[in-house]
Amino acid sequence: MDKNVRKVRNQDSNPCIDESDASQKCLSLNSYDKSLCYDYFVRYKNCRKYWQNILVQRRREGVKPDMPTAAERQEMLDAIGGKPY
Repeated sequence: MDKNVRKVRNQDSNPCIDESDASQKCLSLNSYDKSLCYDYFVRYKNCRKYWQNILVQRRREGVKPDMPTAAERQEMLDAIGGKPY
């Protein structure tokens, strides 16, 4: 697998794999009519925005790694009662 593909599909470096997969699935089921998948796109965009803010905050505070691991992210989401996006 290509290095970039592995990075995009890596649960530890990409927190929005589920949202991305859902939007792609919606597109394929609806013959790539983007207007029918708007909600999935918004959910993906909000996911990226949320985790980008976490990444920036962790960089400012000097926390390594910049992006929390998949297990850490799940703990964070459980602590706030689910996905905020």
